[in-house]
Amino acid sequence: MIHIVFNQADVAVLQQATELDESLQGPVLQVQDDYAVGPIASAYIGEGINARKEWWKEVLSGGDLGGKAESGEVDDYKTIAELVGTLRRDPEEIVWIWAAQNKHDVSGYYWLTHYMKEFQGRVFILYLNNLPFINEKGQIFYPEWLHTIPPKEFLKAKKLARPITLSEFEIDPDEWIRLGNENKGIRILEGGKKLVQYEYDFYDADLKKFITKDWQKAAKVISQFLSKAKQTTGDMYLLWRLKQIIQDGKLDVQGEVRNMKDFEVKLKAATTETIE
Repeated sequence: MIHIVFNQADVAVLQQATELDESLQGPVLQVQDDYAVGPIASAYIGEGINARKEWWKEVLSGGDLGGKAESGEVDDYKTIAELVGTLRRDPEEIVWIWAAQNKHDVSGYYWLTHYMKEFQGRVFILYLNNLPFINEKGQIFYPEWLHTIPPKEFLKAKKLARPITLSEFEIDPDEWIRLGNENKGIRILEGGKKLVQYEYDFYDADLKKFITKDWQKAAKVISQFLSKAKQTTGDMYLLWRLKQIIQDGKLDVQGEVRNMKDFEVKLKAATTETIE
């Protein structure tokens, strides 16, 4: 049994769960890229793969993770190529894909199904969609992320495993291609497995709400957004969007516009006067 998750934090908690149940034991692989943002057109051929890599280079440049896009540290295609090789060599091996109800996991699932089609019947999905669990305090909650589920609760979740159907393997990869052809940069989960797309500036309006007439570190603005906004995304994407807003001349800035702790922002004086 091989497990697949879509977040680093999910790896540890699922490994703990497998230690509690021999029937779950097996390696845990992670799909590392965040397919809920960025270009996904032609995602399975060189042109699309390179376009996405170049986009991430732009997003991460000058930040804490500058250079990571070209370092080879994140290479989902290599991870999946090795997985496909394992499945072809061992016809008894099976895969369990774990996903919670969030845009990041669901987008990763859509990207992954293209590579799993030939193993229909051996690939299972555990989609924890609107299902109640018990947290560490004994309270019922509905997790949006796998890593918020206590390891012992995964033993109940395993009952949800079901094979991905032939119909799903026909429809879901085509849906991902359709989304890619829309050429938009933001994917939001509306419910179930339904993703809708928006332009790259989707988060800008909410991000600006946390910028005031007083100087604040970019890190503080992003932190407030992540803790208070209804729809959130990765901090590196938000840093990139904040830099785009600065480039448009809509904010005052001081410090070197690199890492989020290196510079401060505030509303332009004229903007402040207009608001007041």
